[in-house]
Amino acid sequence: MSTSADTLADMNRPALSIFAQSLLSGQSAVITGGGSGIGEGIAKALAAHGAKVGLIGRTPEKLARVASEIVKKNGHAIYRAVDVREYTDLERAITAMAIELGGVNILINSAAGNFLAPAASLSANGFRSVIDIDLCGTFNACRASFAHLSKRGGSIVSITATQASVPTPLQCHAGAAKAGIEKLTRDLALEWGGMGIRVNAVAPGPIDNTEGMTRLAPGGVEIALKKRVPIGRYGTIEEVSAAVLYLVSAAGTYITGSTLLIDGGTSLLGPGPFLDMMRGEL
Repeated sequence: MSTSADTLADMNRPALSIFAQSLLSGQSAVITGGGSGIGEGIAKALAAHGAKVGLIGRTPEKLARVASEIVKKNGHAIYRAVDVREYTDLERAITAMAIELGGVNILINSAAGNFLAPAASLSANGFRSVIDIDLCGTFNACRASFAHLSKRGGSIVSITATQASVPTPLQCHAGAAKAGIEKLTRDLALEWGGMGIRVNAVAPGPIDNTEGMTRLAPGGVEIALKKRVPIGRYGTIEEVSAAVLYLVSAAGTYITGSTLLIDGGTSLLGPGPFLDMMRGEL
């Protein structure tokens, strides 16, 4: 069956172009991990669609660059250099941002850390570091934002990964952290729904031009993984951002406690090249 030219044009259309630029007008968002990668892309997408954004991360130079780029495009952005593992510092930063931004309607948890490591040689500190950044950092940001989100209702979206549900060699630390985030998402959705707070997650698979792909799919793994994606290509940061925009917008107001896969069908095939890499076949 052939594909029409119009269908191909729709498939190649930038994902964010389907949303009205005023989609999030009057709203304010805090994004952890907003200085690079997927967090940066989401921050820019939210700002481009009317939200005032507050960026949180550990590297002030990265945050300043992203904030400056948003402002140059007539957006509103502020930032605070904070480690999400440090609750007191994080709570103080989010409170200050809420004052400056006029509240917090949206929280995006994108701060993360990861690396490849066999479980048999992974140190306790290495395991704990990923749990602390990904899982504890997500809880810390949710808890620190609760007082602000509960005033007028709002939306939380956490960035998890397919390792949460697909057993993946060399990723026991990340898998445990991401699975914890998905469970936390459901629990918070249940507890906070009556206060007008929706809590969801998105689980990206292989996404082009991200630090995660650089670290997790070197050399032969990258080639083998790309061949296996059922949809035929890697995803883009813009496509992840579009999914987040949908969840935090009025279109997603009856969605809570869900994790949305954004992986081109990759998780349907299991761990694939990661298993081959562990066996020494790549």
